[in-house]
Amino acid sequence: MSEDKRQTSRRKTSAGSAELDLPEATVARLPEYLRALHALAEIGRDTVSSEDLAAAAGINAAKLRKDLSQLGSYGTRGVGYDVELLTSQISTVLGLTENRAVALVGIGNLGHALAGYAGFSPRGFRIAALFDIDEGRLGETIGGLLVRHVSEIADVVVTEGISIAMLTTPPHAAQPVADMLVEAGVTSILNFAPCVLSVPEGVDVRKVDLAIELQILSFHEHRKATARTATPESASPKTASVNPPPPSPATAPGIAFSDQAENA
Repeated sequence: MSEDKRQTSRRKTSAGSAELDLPEATVARLPEYLRALHALAEIGRDTVSSEDLAAAAGINAAKLRKDLSQLGSYGTRGVGYDVELLTSQISTVLGLTENRAVALVGIGNLGHALAGYAGFSPRGFRIAALFDIDEGRLGETIGGLLVRHVSEIADVVVTEGISIAMLTTPPHAAQPVADMLVEAGVTSILNFAPCVLSVPEGVDVRKVDLAIELQILSFHEHRKATARTATPESASPKTASVNPPPPSPATAPGIAFSDQAENA
């Protein structure tokens, strides 16, 4: 498969009659635009300029306009974008016109927190099933859902119509669980385990490693600290004296100034 093909994602337009080949970078920015649009709608904004929307999303305005033009949305000169219409367009492209069922496997500290997170539902997702193997977790109820044994994955995935799963297991368990999910019919996995998953073609995996993100921030902190402490001689300009005055007659032979003493 060519690099260009790997770097694009196929999505339907708002009309649903044609398909778009969108760069992965554009797809990654669309949720940021959608979040900003929801926030604007909440404060009663009906329209928004590309500059204001870009600022709200933390994106360059020119890049935003290019991204949205690929969706067939160009806005209106002097008015901007219709917030409701653009929200609908992006939601359709991202496949958020339906409430997607998600499975969560691994109910440790992180999994427990994700299971109780209320922010998924407004974004078009619902946690439909919880799985673990820990006897201490099995049978526990979180957010109205029972924690089931992983052996039930195949049946529950089919019953709930689940195609997306979040994986928060220890690294040694991630691959076997991923295999179970894929065999059951899951085709997209969000992997929080610090390992690389091997999946067949047609299955999408996105990796979230919080330690890696912290290590990247550590690099930037180290670079900033190094820049603060570095004091190269070239950074301190020296003023050259042109035609320096002759030594003062009052200076007695054998008596040196401090800089001369260091070289004596």
